[in-house]
Amino acid sequence: MIIAKVIGNVVSTIIANGYESKKILIVQPIDPSGAPKGSSFLAIDAVQAGVGDTVLVLEEGGSARSIIGEPESMTVKTVIAGIIDNISK
Repeated sequence: MIIAKVIGNVVSTIIANGYESKKILIVQPIDPSGAPKGSSFLAIDAVQAGVGDTVLVLEEGGSARSIIGEPESMTVKTVIAGIIDNISK
């Protein structure tokens, strides 16, 4: 699991089969203090997250597909599985 900040939306006029009703967001991994950590990447939103939200991202195909309810034939790598309200150390 990865802690990340949503930094943008992806809009496309051509969409691959299976992704038609999916919202894709750009996320930036962060450390627990909120500092950027690594490169940003794309993730399918399963929890109605928005720009500025701190989120929990799953980066494993089987679990990611399960969360969005897709069959094994669909390729999914990352899914936003939760919105984080608070991080305490």
